[in-house]
Amino acid sequence: MKPLKIGKHIIKYPIIQGGMGLGISWDKLAGNVSKEGALGVISAVGTGYYENKKYAKHLVEGKPLSEKDFYSREALFKIFENARKICGNAPLGVNILYAINDYGRVVRDACEAGADIIITGAGLPMDMPEFAKDFPDVALVPIVSTGRAFKLIAKRWEKRYKKLPDAVIVEGPLSGGHQGFKYEECFKEENQLENLIPDVREEVDKWDKNIPVIAAGGIWSREDILKFLSLGADGVQMGTRFALTYECDASDKWKEVLLNAKKEDIILMKSPVGYPARGIRTKLIEKVEKKEAPKIKCISNCVSPCNRGEEAKKVGYCIADRLADGYLGNEEYGLFFSGAYAYKADKLIHVKDLIKELTGE
Repeated sequence: MKPLKIGKHIIKYPIIQGGMGLGISWDKLAGNVSKEGALGVISAVGTGYYENKKYAKHLVEGKPLSEKDFYSREALFKIFENARKICGNAPLGVNILYAINDYGRVVRDACEAGADIIITGAGLPMDMPEFAKDFPDVALVPIVSTGRAFKLIAKRWEKRYKKLPDAVIVEGPLSGGHQGFKYEECFKEENQLENLIPDVREEVDKWDKNIPVIAAGGIWSREDILKFLSLGADGVQMGTRFALTYECDASDKWKEVLLNAKKEDIILMKSPVGYPARGIRTKLIEKVEKKEAPKIKCISNCVSPCNRGEEAKKVGYCIADRLADGYLGNEEYGLFFSGAYAYKADKLIHVKDLIKELTGE
């Protein structure tokens, strides 16, 4: 496996750890992944919950108040500081969803905190370079699902900012969390990752053949990595494999829920973000179906498509509150996102051993 170059940053192995929020990939996971030669990625989602909400200045009913505290600048800086203690000067990334409230501010915060690479999905980040313009060394990486989506981004960035993406992640519909397709589109053959990579690769090459294309969604093994490299990808992104490590920042209960999941437990569900999301069918999902889920109050104002809780009321749960419950290990009310193949795992593994397994070294 060749090293992966994204912007000015060289990653020893062409493996990116997916950014998983809330609290699944913070300093411990991202720091250890970067230390071992892959790219560790901190999730910017819900940083107000870091270290028992120590950095959230305003709480209501024990929850960070509004986007300013839910996406805590101070907590993000502390997460980067602690991750750097683990990985030193190795490249370190951050994942910032485009759908969040305060996106621009959080991108600037991440640049100032020391991010080398910023990854953005959950929408097309047409104005992403605007918020990182004072940090030319920070590489910008959008997540897309089609070659057409890359074309739209590249066209806008080149015209407005005289810049192209430093890499692009192509995410298929087997990934954990939010998808880039409507529910029924997730099952179509043409939208499966092996068919998306050639499409995006062809479009990227029209702009710049040196832009790395990263495959993501449903990649589990070394064989999967080699398969997608042979299809034209320069690297892969993997989330669930890294979530099921000892170093993952989530609670033991969160990991236990994923380890106990059977194939039929992993489903696509509705989300207040407006995209279908893949996760574990738990007691929360059953309560939502019976209309017995907790009452929805928009306290954290986490994502703009939710419209201050209006979409949450339609789907039956608040994503900020329920992801927080999952992270904290509340099996009764927690939301547990997962990739399609979580059922293949039966034990936790150390990051170091996982990377050895994936690279064959």
